Amino acid sequence: MSHSLSTAFALDTLKIVTGTTLAQIIVLLSSPILTRLYGPEAFGILGIFSSIITIIGTIACMSLDYAILLPKEDDKAVNLLGLSLIMVMIITSLTLPLVYFGEEFIVGLLGAPELRPYLILVPPSVFVSGIFLALNSWNSRTKHFGRLAVAQVTQSFASTGIRLGSGFAGYATGGGLIGAQVVGSLVSTGILGGQIWWDDHVLLRRSVSWNGMWDGLKRYIKFPLVDSGSRLLNAISWQLPVFLLAAFFSPEVAGFYVLGFMVFQMPMNLIGTSIGRVFLQRASVARFNGTLPILVENVFRVLAIIGMFPILTVTLLGPEIFSVVFGEVWAEAGLYAQILGLWAFVWFIASPLSLLWAVLEKQEFGLQFTVLNFVTRLISLILGASVGSPVIALLLFAISGFFVYGYLSMKMVLFSSVPLIQVKRHVLTSFKLFTPFGAALIGLKFANIEALFLVIITIVFGLVYYLYVFRMEPQMRVIISDLRSTHK
Repeated sequence: MSHSLSTAFALDTLKIVTGTTLAQIIVLLSSPILTRLYGPEAFGILGIFSSIITIIGTIACMSLDYAILLPKEDDKAVNLLGLSLIMVMIITSLTLPLVYFGEEFIVGLLGAPELRPYLILVPPSVFVSGIFLALNSWNSRTKHFGRLAVAQVTQSFASTGIRLGSGFAGYATGGGLIGAQVVGSLVSTGILGGQIWWDDHVLLRRSVSWNGMWDGLKRYIKFPLVDSGSRLLNAISWQLPVFLLAAFFSPEVAGFYVLGFMVFQMPMNLIGTSIGRVFLQRASVARFNGTLPILVENVFRVLAIIGMFPILTVTLLGPEIFSVVFGEVWAEAGLYAQILGLWAFVWFIASPLSLLWAVLEKQEFGLQFTVLNFVTRLISLILGASVGSPVIALLLFAISGFFVYGYLSMKMVLFSSVPLIQVKRHVLTSFKLFTPFGAALIGLKFANIEALFLVIITIVFGLVYYLYVFRMEPQMRVIISDLRSTHK
């Protein structure tokens, strides 16, 4: 096997991580300013709008965007891309009467009248979101991961710039945050689409046909019939906290949750999603050449060891970190993040691995898991709301999520024929690396040192941890070596 093939996974992941890192750095640097310009209620309105787009946008392609990666022949994949875009237009059209006739019902149900002027942006946002999903899958198939990096950075620049400008101009409302998100998505989709058309327009125009799309639909019918329902239910279950916290309590409480959850999304977007995109493409190939167990175990090891420090640190020091970084008013968001910590670690590992059920065409299991996840989340949040406490609601949410996503991780590992004893060993190894840092942070916290100094020490510990992991720890060197030896 050539050197270029042996390092393909690591290089492709690096391309996406680089783009995602730059995009996240922009968000990270701007967040302390934005949280001082915009209040929790504004973030709550943004969270509700984003949740609506996420739910509908998830099924905009009717899951045929996943199928684009699977055929061996490019002409078949092109027809699946065309079919995905047709589905996007159909789903977008269906949102028009939903917004027009259901406006009063939606804002009344969610207890967010401030959302009313922005519901008109739902159809175009769904359209752009669906197109991006389809183009992103084609981009992953052709392994032009650098394109995605450019799109991510441009989106982050555009949306962050507009949010800052709107805030400083005195329009620090949910509408300012929503408008910036819509413009950012439009810019990134346009850039990605333009790059794909420039490079692949000959193939796209030559290969797409009505017969080809019909054949693709028949071959991958389980995606729209089964997987799309699973993805829709999964999206709804993810957005339940935002909807229910806003409806049962207030958009302000939802805003606290949005920021708390965003802190966990950063490492997920930075590492988990980036690895997941490359993992989906690699797993589609590894399934046939016998290297899937190696690939899955290596990805699990990387996620466990990298995700351990930031997520567990927030679990220990959530309120202190949030009050220093985002401002005193956001300390409650830090409490929410603290509650969600252990669940977030399991989710961080399980989320990229969950792509396997599409690769292995086990959509029925995906649907069963999604139903379980939805029901447990709904029950947890409603029980918490019934006693009038968002803290109890999120605590029950986190406990149920810890076990449900732990179950998902184990099933994905077993589907890939990876011994469970190996998984246990990797988790324990990662925890042992974090233990001395975690113990020191707990001691400093109970010593009541000033929150600012505690955060500074935490940053230093983080640098030491990752320096040790990547330069001194033999286990991580083995992980990187194994990733590089995984077949393309």
